[in-house]
Amino acid sequence: MDIRNIAIIAHVDHGKTTLVDQLLQQSGSFRENQHVAERAMDSNDLERERGITILAKCTSVVWKGTRINIIDTPGHADFGGEVERILSMVDGAIVLVDSAEGALPQTKFVVGKALARGIRPIVVVNKIDRQDARPDEVHEEIFDLFASLGADENQLDFPMLYASGRQGWADLELEGPRKDLSPMFDLVLRHVPAPKLDKDAPFAMVASILEADNFLGRVLTGRVEQGRAKLNMPVRVLRPDGSVVETGRLTKLLSFRGLDRVPVEEAEAGDIVAVAGLSEATIPETIAAPEVTEALKATPVDPPTLSMTFRLNDGPLGGREGKKVTSRQIRNRLFKEIEGNVAIKVTESPESEAFEVAGRGELQLGVLIETMRREGFELTIGRPRVLFQTNEAGERTEPFEEVLVDVDEPYSGVVVEKMSLRKGLMQDMRPSGGGKVRLTFIIPSRGLIGYHGEFLTDTRGTGIMNRLFAGYQPHVGVIEGRRNGSLISSEDGATTQYSLFSLQDRGTLFVDAGEKVYVGMIIGEHSRENDLEVNSVREKKLTNIRAAGKDEALLLTPPRKMSLEQAIAYIEDDELVEVTPSAVRIRKRYLDPHERKRHEKSKASS
Repeated sequence: MDIRNIAIIAHVDHGKTTLVDQLLQQSGSFRENQHVAERAMDSNDLERERGITILAKCTSVVWKGTRINIIDTPGHADFGGEVERILSMVDGAIVLVDSAEGALPQTKFVVGKALARGIRPIVVVNKIDRQDARPDEVHEEIFDLFASLGADENQLDFPMLYASGRQGWADLELEGPRKDLSPMFDLVLRHVPAPKLDKDAPFAMVASILEADNFLGRVLTGRVEQGRAKLNMPVRVLRPDGSVVETGRLTKLLSFRGLDRVPVEEAEAGDIVAVAGLSEATIPETIAAPEVTEALKATPVDPPTLSMTFRLNDGPLGGREGKKVTSRQIRNRLFKEIEGNVAIKVTESPESEAFEVAGRGELQLGVLIETMRREGFELTIGRPRVLFQTNEAGERTEPFEEVLVDVDEPYSGVVVEKMSLRKGLMQDMRPSGGGKVRLTFIIPSRGLIGYHGEFLTDTRGTGIMNRLFAGYQPHVGVIEGRRNGSLISSEDGATTQYSLFSLQDRGTLFVDAGEKVYVGMIIGEHSRENDLEVNSVREKKLTNIRAAGKDEALLLTPPRKMSLEQAIAYIEDDELVEVTPSAVRIRKRYLDPHERKRHEKSKASS
């Protein structure tokens, strides 16, 4: 059977996963009466909640006797480790772009990687039924984007489709019949080349996706680059330098059929398969027949740019809300994560019972922490730090990002002001229609830590910010951090309405009445620059004149509740986020006030 391997590339929310649902439906991969969850490809709970694709997934459809393997790629640059490997498995790509928003940075990130690999893209302008659709302008934007990314003449001569993934149609003309997706299927068969690989050479494939299966053990997915894979055949695993990791057998060979993986006896060069039976093989190692001595070329992954310290939860409430609380359990979980996630690096920290976890961005590390939290772990997390490097001239360099901001015109001034305070340089400013302005900045990654929440407040929740790693540039010096101090609990216990009512004039509270607090826990943001220790558990004194009446007359302003990402972005160097399955709290690194003062003095003297 003929094979085509394609990736679907799109920015977050441009309808990629919905389109894949329709491709599966119309190719007959599902029975007519079969109930399938919406966004079937986003199988992970976090993906469904956030509406983003985090893990690359493979599916397969048959159209006119040709098997089309489709890989749904993550759109976020934070998951670049996934994107790199996925593109090495495909020969074509569908670039899906929203008909109103146009090409946004995450599209740019993945498209840049695809064009560099020589892939000739098919462009699909999706959501053409939107009232604010502007397909002709989007076409020009995509051409300009491809040209700026160094596309060659063949790549610039791209075929284009107009589509509505939700309604399930695609057409070559803007005013086409709008019937179904068959024009898209036919274009894939015509435009994407079949894999040109040697089917008679000894078997070899590069592991591109790794997952753990309770029944099969380690399952490695990749494209067969040469020869044929056969069930139970002996293989050996080679590192990129050619050294042998292990030898074993392919005890299971699985091919993709719709959303399912089905066992097969044999797979030939060009097909995407999952194999089981190896205990140590990982990404991006080569799995090959015993006679193969050289590893296949594997794509190097962009380096991590951000690091956080994961520590044991040693607070007074530690061990009460989670099941996995020891440093050994945390260590095992983190080292299990790096087996399948090559974009994350874990090292032992000089601090006792702590680990340095480096990744591509706050979102990627936030997803890891949220996943661990749901698995029953308790952790404390330190402030994110960027990873500095030294260039050939001996200068200290730091990661920079290109930031694209879409904002209502009245708020553009405050965004420009805040970005410049954080050492951001404006590259471009242009109207984007509907009273909105599109601003482009180059800014150090450090400057963006903790800014997103402030940005949403400044733009009344209407602004959209997209980020893209732009490489390392010379260090730009000190960037001003949070200006306000913290309200720190001076007592253990449960907060009372009476004490919180008297404290709300001092700043913004993070806790409600009746919440557990402890000495050193941060319960709010002070309205001034200094930290302030406060008693939030004080109760109303009873006298024989004034009864212990209920505090109904005391109206509390609703507290500012932070999500995990907001809390991580909010903290300073001397603060930690305590993460448990049921709570996210902010605390000082040193809970005891005397110890805190001692460390502040020693820091000031050094």
